[in-house]
Amino acid sequence: MPLKPAVLCDLDGVVWLMHQPIAGSVDAIRRIREAGHRVLFVTNNSHATADEQASVLEGIGIEAMGSVVTASQSAGKLLRRGDRVLTCGGPGVAQAIEQSGAVIVGRSDDPNFDMNTEVDAVVVAFHRTFDFAGLTKLSAKIRSGARFIATNDDATYPTPHGVIPGGGSIVAAVATASGVQPTIAGKPYAPMATLVKAVLGETDLSNAWMVGDRASTDGEFAKTVNCRFAHVQSGVANASTDLAHAAFTGPDLASFADFLLGSQN
Repeated sequence: MPLKPAVLCDLDGVVWLMHQPIAGSVDAIRRIREAGHRVLFVTNNSHATADEQASVLEGIGIEAMGSVVTASQSAGKLLRRGDRVLTCGGPGVAQAIEQSGAVIVGRSDDPNFDMNTEVDAVVVAFHRTFDFAGLTKLSAKIRSGARFIATNDDATYPTPHGVIPGGGSIVAAVATASGVQPTIAGKPYAPMATLVKAVLGETDLSNAWMVGDRASTDGEFAKTVNCRFAHVQSGVANASTDLAHAAFTGPDLASFADFLLGSQN
């Protein structure tokens, strides 16, 4: 029997909002898996490690160990063994840098960082300690020739109380100050597509689905990997643009599960 198409699923705004499950999402994942579809969670949330995010998913009733791919992991694949890295971000970024064989030589929020330290790459991600001093360090090293890698360029991040600035807002500031555009590792760009295909062990994803709340991120990523886009309106959504690229649109992940499983009957 042929395998059912894979379902690539965003987390923030689709499964949860700041780890608070969106109504029906947990059951939707269960139903999709029971129907024979592999679910891979593909997130631009770079702060936590993949295992930390999987643990939170399991805490709300979704088995996820080994099924989470993050923008930090994708960024790590862009580094070379031995690269000296100046970074900002959470544990997910630090782990990805270390696993790549690169070396963290400084953080932008460290007041004792020696600006004479040689830096091969600057990795920028979401963090809550971003300030002028950090911007000065990051942009100076990029202007001096360090490669500029960003985990993602999502300008905002959905929460139960509305959107807040996302990693992309920080990346935009560093790009403006340095005059250099970054290589972006996460959705919707090629590095994440390469990582997802490697994890799935598949190169042809034309029958797969990408479920997300942003056309600019998830919808464009669906184009990058050549799969179908399912737009859900439970996170950051703009009906005037987000509906245009979708093969499916609905209020939430539960409605997508109804559609996917109903279409198989």
